[in-house]
Amino acid sequence: MSRASSILQNAPGEIPEVEGAVERLKKVVASADDAVRDIPEGATIMIGGFGLCGIPESLIDALVRRGVKGLHTISNNMGVDGFGMGRMLELGMVASHTGSYVGENKLLEDKVLKGELDLTLIPQGTLSERIRAGGAGIPAFYTPAGVGTLVAEGKDAHEFDGKPYILERWLRADFALVKAWKGDTVGNLVYRKTARNFNPMMATAAKITIAEVEHLVEPGEIDPDHVVTPGIYVKRIFAGEKCEKRIERRTLRKA
Repeated sequence: MSRASSILQNAPGEIPEVEGAVERLKKVVASADDAVRDIPEGATIMIGGFGLCGIPESLIDALVRRGVKGLHTISNNMGVDGFGMGRMLELGMVASHTGSYVGENKLLEDKVLKGELDLTLIPQGTLSERIRAGGAGIPAFYTPAGVGTLVAEGKDAHEFDGKPYILERWLRADFALVKAWKGDTVGNLVYRKTARNFNPMMATAAKITIAEVEHLVEPGEIDPDHVVTPGIYVKRIFAGEKCEKRIERRTLRKA
């Protein structure tokens, strides 16, 4: 008898195998500290967000409390001095960083100039596509971005239809720390607006994806058509302790 047939032959209200399967699917952890408990020194970590929008601030704070060293971070930005990933820099937790824009962090600039941090800058579109490729299982792809610049040095070049392209490799990580607006206990995630940048693709490109959400709900409370990251990608999920939503740079019009 098949497993499905066995389940169907149970009397109404007696479906222990189904209930057990649902229980195993639940991925909720008690806190951010519990979520990052096993991130080791030297791990490669993707951290979602765009500027200060959509960053997993509770997970970053938990990492700071642990003080894990030698991390190799992949993120579009590097936070700002005193907030977000900037706090990781202050404690010397980051050995190398791969990203697109780091202009808001003076400490990072200082560390790079002193040779204390290995920094790799990548055109923003190429960065996002390398992460997406990592999640899709595409080991490399050709792009015109960076042709004829320092970005192309040491990379394979090829022409397609008379136009030059350079070869870029995928990016993958041991852990991805992402932030979503809403998620259910089996890991389905919904993002809002700018927070949708980088978080969804990073969620697919790591061995272990940890999701911090503003609202944690039960399965069925999210419209399936609204799900951006399916729960199959998420290993741990929890409701964030705070959601500060800082403005990265405030500009006011003169009166």
